[in-house]
Amino acid sequence: MNQKENITDYNGPAAGWGALKAVTTSWFRSENGFRNLRALLKTNQNNGFDCPGCAWGESPESGMVNFCENGAKAVNWEATSRLVDATFFAQHSVSELFKQTDYWLEYQGRLSQPMRYDAASDHYVPVSWEDAFALVAQHLKSLESPDQAEFYTSGRASNEAAFLYQLFVRAFGTNNFPDCSNMCHEASGVSMSETLGVGKGTVVFDDFEHADAIFVIGQNPGTNHPRMLEPLREAVKRGAEVICLNPLKERGLERFQNPQKPIEMLSNGSKPTSSAYFRPALGGDMAVFRGMAKFLLTWEQQAQQNGDEPVFDHDFIREHTSGLDAYLQAVEETSWDHIVQQSGLRLDEIETLALMFRRAERVVMCWAMGLTQHRHSVPTIQEVVNLQLLRGNVGKPGAGLSPVRGHSNVQGDRTMGINEKPPQFLLDAIEKRFQFKVPRHHGDNAVTAIQAMEEKRAKVFIGLGGNFAQATPDTPRTHDAMRNCELTVHIATKLNRSHLVTGRDALILPCLGRTEVDMQANGPQGVTVEDTFSMVHISYGQLKPRSDQMRSEPAILAGIAKATLGNFPIDWDWAIEDYGRIRDMIADTIPGFSDFNHKIANPGGFYLGNTAARREWNTASGKAQFSASTLPAQLINETVTKLGDTPDLILQTMRSHDQYNTTLYGLNDRYRGVFGKREVVFVSEDDILRLGFEPGEKVDMVTLWEDGIERRVSGFELVPYDMPNGQAAAYYPETNPLVPLESYGDRTFTPTSKFVAIKLEKSKPDNIIPTTAA
Repeated sequence: MNQKENITDYNGPAAGWGALKAVTTSWFRSENGFRNLRALLKTNQNNGFDCPGCAWGESPESGMVNFCENGAKAVNWEATSRLVDATFFAQHSVSELFKQTDYWLEYQGRLSQPMRYDAASDHYVPVSWEDAFALVAQHLKSLESPDQAEFYTSGRASNEAAFLYQLFVRAFGTNNFPDCSNMCHEASGVSMSETLGVGKGTVVFDDFEHADAIFVIGQNPGTNHPRMLEPLREAVKRGAEVICLNPLKERGLERFQNPQKPIEMLSNGSKPTSSAYFRPALGGDMAVFRGMAKFLLTWEQQAQQNGDEPVFDHDFIREHTSGLDAYLQAVEETSWDHIVQQSGLRLDEIETLALMFRRAERVVMCWAMGLTQHRHSVPTIQEVVNLQLLRGNVGKPGAGLSPVRGHSNVQGDRTMGINEKPPQFLLDAIEKRFQFKVPRHHGDNAVTAIQAMEEKRAKVFIGLGGNFAQATPDTPRTHDAMRNCELTVHIATKLNRSHLVTGRDALILPCLGRTEVDMQANGPQGVTVEDTFSMVHISYGQLKPRSDQMRSEPAILAGIAKATLGNFPIDWDWAIEDYGRIRDMIADTIPGFSDFNHKIANPGGFYLGNTAARREWNTASGKAQFSASTLPAQLINETVTKLGDTPDLILQTMRSHDQYNTTLYGLNDRYRGVFGKREVVFVSEDDILRLGFEPGEKVDMVTLWEDGIERRVSGFELVPYDMPNGQAAAYYPETNPLVPLESYGDRTFTPTSKFVAIKLEKSKPDNIIPTTAA
């Protein structure tokens, strides 16, 4: 497990031989090589299983190998031969385990039997499934109100599991659904629902093949969804322009070497993945898009005066949109000085972006957390929508809006009803189909759930996958809040830190992974997922489970539901015998899923459809809505400026290349040249020297926030990096303690993890605690 610590320059392309080496290493380290080779070849294949990693869609031309480097890591990480069982927990107390690194914890292997925390001995001890279910039911039934329980969902859960979960929880009586969506794409859903009437992307995979321009905004596909690199490279190859807006120079957005093309590998060739690269200020994207719109408006006015071809798509605007005049007035009233100062780009760079956008007949706009984890993320994304509406780039082939989702079924979970603010049509459908009164009041999201636990208003926490204690902001506060609970329950495949942040009672319930055969009474079962393009397909595990005490997520949820509610509102055992019965219930309840069991028999699954892609607008006006927002007066949060202190840098948190969400496959970040360590902070060399430090020096990062709580992480090595001055970047979850719980997006409650005002201080030797040692 030990990895040599080193900082170096990386000059190669994304993927290529480095990816092949990393895949081979992860394959050997799984200690399950021959079984896992078979599993890898069935990844993202018809009658195989869906990759447990990202939600990127499948190419219609699926070959023998249809996984990327990080997908292979995810499969090998899940399908390890190592087991965490009763013997392991007898050897390690919870207090001892809590001192280990996140990487070490997950490296120990698969959870293999249900365990209950024994506070007297500070150890987890074995518990039967029946007793575990009874304990959960006992705690839930003793609550004064169903709203005293929090039901968290990870984006890895299947549609079938998510549907059963929300049905049980609503029958129990609450809409408390803190969800991983709350921490990533909530702003995409809010902004697009208001403007287009649907909170999902309007494009499908084929649109990338027909786009004249693709804007890639605030995302790093080389690490987070590497299969996106191939369509980007192919777009550049056929003459389309791929325009990247990202503060850091990321190798995947520059050059790509396809490991599945032998000639390219043997010749050590590579191809560009972008045509132009712009690096705005953190949080400055809205100003960039407003500046583009201001140029378009100027050119439109000039065209009208000169009788030239119009810049705007007037036919589309007239027939399909509302609110144009108010928006254009907001554009005209926004000063160039404000735009340039806030964007971090020069005026000529913004003009170049506008020209590239104007000359493309069909434009796809893609984005990820670089846009969504800011205070003003909703108006920022609505500004992207505004640009597309001006040119009619919604609802035609090769054009549209694409929020690129993260975890493999995060979009499907929301579709299934994992939503603390459920739409009325969903609640009406559940009531009609299952004949019980559903709760209508809004529930807790991730941030308000932490606050409820902190204030002891919430007493039970149940987590369906994920690593809530580490994925959330203000880590020490989150840990303390969870420890206030009477019961914490985690349904999981691997040991992680959340399992060590226990309530007075605590359970670990081991579930099957996506790679494993799910055998129920009527035979092996498949589960379905929805990708970022709204394609729904079925996934069949291929490997025999490593323990006969593991159960599927649907079976565990049904067991909890039956123990708590009896056979209400359904016969839970009957539902689990054949997941086709769950899909029939989904078909009766969720729009777009009629004839569900028949549709998923098609290779590649089926498309759920998108009303905005058909130019049908489920908005208040019945049309696509322009949004006339004003630029923020300043990007620094108002609460920070009240302190009377100026931050040294603005920090964004991010993943390393050996990481998916909070899961660490290793300690390397190959493309950024970091090996064997994670306590690093990337800063421009100019800033390092300006602040009185030297490259390689160890520093503490301290958050500027007005509530008097010290938020500090210690012993981070300063790494000079090609990035704009005034910015810093470091890995999460190590830097999540710096994100204040109360610093979240307006109307989204999404933590502002891409905009944290910090000071740097020299680390004291006794503050430097090694946390990446394996």
